[in-house]
Formats: sequence, structure tokens, C-alpha cells
Amino acid sequence: MTIVRLGYVAMSMEVKNASPSKTMTFTQFEKIEDRDAALRKLERIAHTNLENTLRLLKHNAASQIHFYRLSSRLIPLANHEEILDWDYMKPLKDILKSIGEFTKKHDMRIDFHPDHFVLINSPNKDILKNSIKTLKLHYLLLKGMGIDSTHRCVMHVGGNYKETEQSLERFVENWMDVPRAIQKMIMLENDDTSFTLDNTLYLCEKLGIPLVFDYHHHLAYHKNENWVVNWQRVVQTWKDSPLPIKMHISSPKSEKEFRHHSDFVDISMFFHFLKEIKDSVPQIDCMIEAKMKDLALFKLMDEIKERDDVEIIDASTFKI
Repeated sequence: MTIVRLGYVAMSMEVKNASPSKTMTFTQFEKIEDRDAALRKLERIAHTNLENTLRLLKHNAASQIHFYRLSSRLIPLANHEEILDWDYMKPLKDILKSIGEFTKKHDMRIDFHPDHFVLINSPNKDILKNSIKTLKLHYLLLKGMGIDSTHRCVMHVGGNYKETEQSLERFVENWMDVPRAIQKMIMLENDDTSFTLDNTLYLCEKLGIPLVFDYHHHLAYHKNENWVVNWQRVVQTWKDSPLPIKMHISSPKSEKEFRHHSDFVDISMFFHFLKEIKDSVPQIDCMIEAKMKDLALFKLMDEIKERDDVEIIDASTFKI
């Protein structure tokens, strides 16, 4: 028996006017002549993003959703080189604390997935430095929420640079420059163009990093690799984690646009995966990466409830 818990990413299609990713460009910032006023506006936007995050978490609690990916765009311009004197954490202290207390009260798993420009294996030292700064921002936000940051941030291996083996070894080399507290925060995901499951397993096993298996990515990009044969290796990368194993589920938009995410999740594709991993782990948390966000989760659960090979636990959780 395996418990399956579903989650969704950042935005709700049901809760209106609740974007956690409102922003301001540096060009807009510069147009405000009074710099202090410009910083206060940035703070108001960040505060709104966090207030909307709390609204979404309340929606999740009411909907019995226990797994949620926070937006990585909560604090606009946080690491911009022209605004490094901005102490953005101080004015956001109370709302961050409220978010953390709410997730603990409702036993929610939350995490982050920084944008693709976070490249630990970059040969460019400035890009590496900026990547670590971005990861530090995520670490500070989790710390401000009072949440244990261990394995709360999933990221891709990085750029391939047309040299897979060298790029993997560069990740290992650059990993030594990443502060230990941030290293503990990281999970790695196989991608759909550059690093296969085997490639990602190599790093995860070598460096002690949990692997987040993306089933859709694997179907889009693999090299005669049988993921089922490697599944126990994936499970073993989580052996020292305080959290259940995590995976990503999405479906192709079309055969022609196979790598693009569909609006919803193909239940047949999902259960093909689940039948293979049944009983291999006590629990698996499945992050839905679909265009329709929480509505995709609700639709998938409605379809799952019609099956006779599952036991429904609540509105986002079931046993197989």
C-alpha cells in the first residue's frame, strides 16, 4: 500500500486576484525619483505577494490540499545589483511568520522551484555567484517562515553546454562553493532536454542529494533508460530525508508538442507510473505541473474517485 498525495504549483485558477508573483521591473523602479519611495513600493508588492500566498494556503487547507509549491517571484528585484542595500526581510517578518505558522498548523509541505537561470554547473563564475544568491534568497524566506529548509528547493542540473560529462563534473566541482546550509536545501530533477534520469542519479548518489523524478521529462528525454529498473536507486536518494519522496507529474500538450505541459493530467499516464511504484514507498508526494493548476488537481481527483483500485483518503490524497 502506498499513500499518494497531490499538490499544485504557485497559482490558483479558482481563487481570483491572488497572484503571488506580482512584480516591478528595474526600469519602473528607476522612474520613481524618490529612491526611498521606490523601495517602499517594492516592499508593498512583496507584501501583497505574501498576503496572496497566505490566501492560497487557506484555500488549500479548505480544499484538503497538503502539498504546494511557492512562487519563486515573491520578492521582486530582491537580488538586483543596484538594490543590494535593500533589507527586504525586515518589513516582511510578520507575514512570513504567519505563513510558516499556517503551514505547520495544517501540516502542509511547501517548497520552491527556482527559475532556469539558476545554474550551479555554469562555467561562468558570475552566473554561479548569482545562482547561489538566488538560492540564498529562497533559504532566507524559508528561515523567515520558521520552516526547516531541508530538501525544500528543487532545481535542474543546469546547462549541458554540449558536453554532458564535463557539465556533470563541473556541477560536482562548483557544488563545493555552495554553502552547506543551501546544499541541504536542494533536490535535483531530471529534465527534458539535457540531463537524463541516469545523469541526474549520478550526481544525486555522488553528492547525497534527493532526486525528484519527473516522469513526463523522462518520457521526453531518455537514452534507452528503463526508469523502473532505476526506481529503487531513486528511492535510496531519499533515505536520509525527513520528507516523503517527491515526483513531478504532467502530460504532453500534444504528440507534436510533447515537451509542453497540458492543461490537465492524463490519468492513464499517471496510473501507469503509479502501478509500477506501488508498495515501493509508504508515501509519495506528486506535484502536478499542469496549466490549470489547482483545477487540474480537482479534475484528476474526480477521475480517481471513479476507480475501484484506489482508496480515497481526502480531497487530494488516496491509497493504491
